[in-house]
Amino acid sequence: MLSVAFKEWAVICEALARGAQALILRKGGIAEDGGTFRPEHAEFLLYPTYFHEHRDGIKPEFLPLLDAAEAAKPPAGVVRFTHFVRVESVAHVTDLESALALDARHAWTADVVRQRFHYRTPGLYVFAVRVFRLAQPVDVIERPEFAGCKTWVPLGVGIDTTGAEEVTR
Repeated sequence: MLSVAFKEWAVICEALARGAQALILRKGGIAEDGGTFRPEHAEFLLYPTYFHEHRDGIKPEFLPLLDAAEAAKPPAGVVRFTHFVRVESVAHVTDLESALALDARHAWTADVVRQRFHYRTPGLYVFAVRVFRLAQPVDVIERPEFAGCKTWVPLGVGIDTTGAEEVTR
């Protein structure tokens, strides 16, 4: 059972779900406690968001995944959980060239990586993850406390991960 979710662009969730990406790059939301992101959980549900993503921030080869994520968007007021991740390792990258060298392993353009890297203080967290597909999608009514630019969302209910299958890369 998992009861914490990680907000991420829906297109990145789709790339992870299809095995096209095995890293999550994170700077953190503006509503993080103390204004700083912390890698707090080793397993979490992927919470697809549609607010911040933009076509010009995604590499062209990933644009079909953006379209697929938009097509699968649940009705307003509903969050659909289909996957969770297990974090294999976490690194805090403080050198821009090292962050840019990860280019082949994620969907963001180099411009988005640079922008996120330099936001507030230089650096990005890099999560190497294994992705699992839930046995069945689970819809949860979106509550007001889920809102805002934060990464971690306590759901208040546990989502059963029994029967989940690992996504192959």
